[in-house]
Amino acid sequence: MLKIYQDSLDLIRGLRPLVTALERKDKDLARQLRRAATSIPLNIAEGNRRRGKDKAYHFRVAAGSAAETGAALEVAMAWGHLESPARLLDLLDKIRATLWKLSNR
Repeated sequence: MLKIYQDSLDLIRGLRPLVTALERKDKDLARQLRRAATSIPLNIAEGNRRRGKDKAYHFRVAAGSAAETGAALEVAMAWGHLESPARLLDLLDKIRATLWKLSNR
């Protein structure tokens, strides 16, 4: 399996306590963050087994979900629900960069 897949699972592990804390403040945003983050490894795994344009499509979907995950974190921080999770934001940037490369081969 691709390293990016493991990175996306590490992101979810890091997000778990943040999502739990966010649920107390904004359940809808927490639910959206959970769905977006979950979509990343699922689409990476599916894309890894596909070929051609279909493969790139799933990597683009994963990249979109990574962008949505980042936006949800930024919205939660803007509302004052979360402090900046710098390590997770750095990991998310790494994931987005790798997905860009994978989807533009």
